[in-house]
Amino acid sequence: MMRLVRSLLFWAIIAAMFVSAFWVGMALAHDSWISRGGLKNPAGEWCCGEGDCGSFDEGAVRPAPGGYLIDGFLTIEGTRTRMKFQEFVPQAEVMPSLNGHFVRCHRPDLSRRCFFAPQPNG
Repeated sequence: MMRLVRSLLFWAIIAAMFVSAFWVGMALAHDSWISRGGLKNPAGEWCCGEGDCGSFDEGAVRPAPGGYLIDGFLTIEGTRTRMKFQEFVPQAEVMPSLNGHFVRCHRPDLSRRCFFAPQPNG
């Protein structure tokens, strides 16, 4: 009986460690300039953090009349997850990027939540 109790206790501790590591990882993933700044899109939605945001490859975003054209890959911050996007972002939805990169944050359905563009020098 004591052996069973020890075995159950051992596995309960292991499970608790995994759950704790998961939640700590999630908390760290949302500790970025986007989440720390409490940034929201023009509709008032939180942009969130690195788990939902990523930077585009060089050349994937280009200025267009009235906004930006996106045709290329984005890498989610802190991961190796890459996604291809093709869309137009109206200038009214563009926010200043604080890391000098084109950054897109998305909702769970991958629709755009926030878009950040580097500011011109000068």
